[in-house]
Amino acid sequence: MPTPPLAGGLTGPAALRPLIDTVLTALHDGATLRDGPLPAGGPDTVTPRTRTATHPLIPDHGTGPHHALRNLVTALAAGAADPAHPHCAAHLHTPPLALAAAADLAASALNPSMDSWDQAPAASALEADLTTALAAEIYPRTPSPDAVITTGGTEANQLALLLARERHGPVQTICGANAHHSITRAAWLLGLPEPVAVPAPTGTLDLAALDEALTELHRPLLVVATAGTTDTGEIDPLDAIADLCATHGAELHIDAAYGGPLLFSPTHRTLLHGLDRAHSVTLDLHKLGWQPASAGLLAVPERHHLTPLHHHAPYLNADDDTEAGLPDLLGRSLRTTRRPDVLKIAVTLQALGRTGLADLIDRTLATAHHLADLVTRNPALDLYDHPTISTVLLRPAGADDHTVATVRRTLLQRGHAVLGRAHADGRLWLKATLLNPHTTPQDLQALLDLITDTTTDLLTDHLSGATTANHLTGTTDLPADHLTHPRRPTPSAPHPTGPHPTATHPTPHPTESDTPR
Repeated sequence: MPTPPLAGGLTGPAALRPLIDTVLTALHDGATLRDGPLPAGGPDTVTPRTRTATHPLIPDHGTGPHHALRNLVTALAAGAADPAHPHCAAHLHTPPLALAAAADLAASALNPSMDSWDQAPAASALEADLTTALAAEIYPRTPSPDAVITTGGTEANQLALLLARERHGPVQTICGANAHHSITRAAWLLGLPEPVAVPAPTGTLDLAALDEALTELHRPLLVVATAGTTDTGEIDPLDAIADLCATHGAELHIDAAYGGPLLFSPTHRTLLHGLDRAHSVTLDLHKLGWQPASAGLLAVPERHHLTPLHHHAPYLNADDDTEAGLPDLLGRSLRTTRRPDVLKIAVTLQALGRTGLADLIDRTLATAHHLADLVTRNPALDLYDHPTISTVLLRPAGADDHTVATVRRTLLQRGHAVLGRAHADGRLWLKATLLNPHTTPQDLQALLDLITDTTTDLLTDHLSGATTANHLTGTTDLPADHLTHPRRPTPSAPHPTGPHPTATHPTPHPTESDTPR
């Protein structure tokens, strides 16, 4: 076998072109085989099928580049949960834009390593300029804002706690019960006290409870607010929280991994009023920014706030090299080798501009409001609340939590839909996190039909066998055999629906419990 060609240099593009064609064909073939948002059958079917298609993974003699690409990419695509399908809406797992994925190919081919200038001359300049520009979107009134690229919200939140610790010592973190789990994990990793979680009974952090906690706890204190929770997409009252932090001498970090890109929408940016009062802000563009993972940032109002990240390694940032003008990149991350994730972000922002990105955001939020309206008009379904961003919680009317969970797993098992789950108002809900700007009203109605039809199937089968099951087992659980017979839905004519309504700021939904989320 000849020596395989490289991706870079003058000959790299010619070597890549036929390989890319093979990949694109395999992606299409895999999606055709899958025929839906995810493969039917669950782990017991998907895992052995994938293993059969891809083994042996390390053969004695190679199969050649085209065969290997065709085989493994087809198998991966056939077994994927595809966020580009309108019924794949469980998580903050975005369908990436084609142009961002194409830019990622260029980043992989050039393979800059962002830990020293001599490995990434142009990429380091691009990153410095773009992080400054994005930080200025968050902090428009400070003279020298800055940001660092992270792998996502989890790493950014960890950096925020690290920087607070370096400024003040072992800070006590205070967050809402609605905060992301990465806050507790970051405190553990950094040897900080366990965060104090204050109630969020309506889905957002309770201001009276926060005031009480700030009064009683010993300083130094770091409050973490959330702009876009993972369960409901709600946004804490940022300005009021900043007021309390100022009154009590506490610092504020805002986790805006989900909601941060609303800054680019003139229609929705008011939801983030007070964001610029935070000492640090997490932003994640592989959520509401349509980037391939990963594309996170941590922004700070002043560049010198990042100084504690500085690290010295003579082979990467020798003092005389730095004095001679070579940029020192080690203080831009806790990682050493890291990809130029900035390229795909920069390509997207330049290609779409502010208006193009705002249009994507506005379309997506309007789609979520349209789904909520469809739910309210359907007597077979209950809606938790109209969405703040693009997360819609719904459940079959009159169903118990066990039925809700079984409906979700049945949709997964049959390969019909990927929906998440969330606890709110003391109950379990199906969670639709809408991030696909191409989703149509017909797609939404079809999704609701899948939910109601599946619920009817399960309850009908359950009732038909309830008498025997109750006598034998004394239980009213839905029978397990509903999860073992994958079925594809029968195509039906699109349901007539009206245009998307204009998104509005929702009224907070009253809840009856302080269920942590």
